[in-house]
Amino acid sequence: MRSKTDQKNVIVDGSRIVIEAMARAGADSFIGYPITPANLLYQYAGQRFPLMLPAPDEITTLQWMSGLSACGRIPVTATSFPGFALMIESINMAFMMELPMVIILVQRLGPATGTATCGAQGDIALLKGMISGGHQLPVLCPSDFNDCWNLSARAVSLSAQLRTPVVFLTSKEEMMTRKSFDLVTLDDIKPLKRSFYGGDKPYMPYEPGENLVPEFLPVTSDRWQVRLNASTHNRKGILQHSGEEALANTRRLEEKPLRNLPDYTIFDLDEQKGAETLIVSYGISAAAARDAVAVIRESGKKISILIPKTILPVPDTCYNIIDSYKKVIVAEENINGQYAKVMFGERLPDRIRTVGETGRMIGRDAIIKEEAAL
Repeated sequence: MRSKTDQKNVIVDGSRIVIEAMARAGADSFIGYPITPANLLYQYAGQRFPLMLPAPDEITTLQWMSGLSACGRIPVTATSFPGFALMIESINMAFMMELPMVIILVQRLGPATGTATCGAQGDIALLKGMISGGHQLPVLCPSDFNDCWNLSARAVSLSAQLRTPVVFLTSKEEMMTRKSFDLVTLDDIKPLKRSFYGGDKPYMPYEPGENLVPEFLPVTSDRWQVRLNASTHNRKGILQHSGEEALANTRRLEEKPLRNLPDYTIFDLDEQKGAETLIVSYGISAAAARDAVAVIRESGKKISILIPKTILPVPDTCYNIIDSYKKVIVAEENINGQYAKVMFGERLPDRIRTVGETGRMIGRDAIIKEEAAL
């Protein structure tokens, strides 16, 4: 057991932890337009990142990020739904061009502008369908401050490894609430070491490489032409209507995050032998779910809990865990069971139950009540 002299307790919020982790991991640019409840991320990034550019709006933010990414940087931004909605077209562009970047999405109560100072978990369905064609971006979601640290670093490295935008999904309470935290519990973060194309043949920007990921070369190269294209294109990046090679490239974009999913499947699983019921929760609601499980176990019942941290694409491993239980409760801070429906469709199986809330965080008692009713 560590003594008090081994501790380094500070009062801190999740925003500072996320920004520090991403900076240490190798993200080198922050572009942003301030919006509540992502303002602290914007503020801290201005203090910590080598380059910080305040954009005039969210559309410009993603365009500038795309330009920086094309030049070999790893840019980051932070926003909430109203700003994210304006970014979607440019995120599709970056997805098609295969540009590494990280978008921190701090969820707040909707619809529309909703309530800027009230948290929520209402953007999962949006993220599932935001890319035209139904393709998926990697979405990572922290459930505590240690996740804010480790997953932030992973989001940065993943964006470069897969040549793709990555969404870091969080919520108002996780980013703005300050609490006592022991910094000694944080792991060391090694900065990303990027490698660029160094071959002797002309560069093919969309030539599939290992695990369907093309090698990257910044547009600043003084040796080879670098052609990036947001429209349907072939391996050279040349515009094509619907040629065989161009459509094969589009199919690769569908397969790329799925082929590599085992490498970024992250979750916590606390299984109790003999349990027939599983609680599934994520993000800010995971704390209430953990508390509920502790109370239920104290009553003598057996129960397990799964905290997914790779939210999208949904990993097969998580499906396999869920399928091994007779009864499943999915707890999330929305009133329409978005993550449950992402996993199982609009008509949920009878064994899948949901606990939701709007305008306030889920309490452990709501989860306990639902478990007792099974």
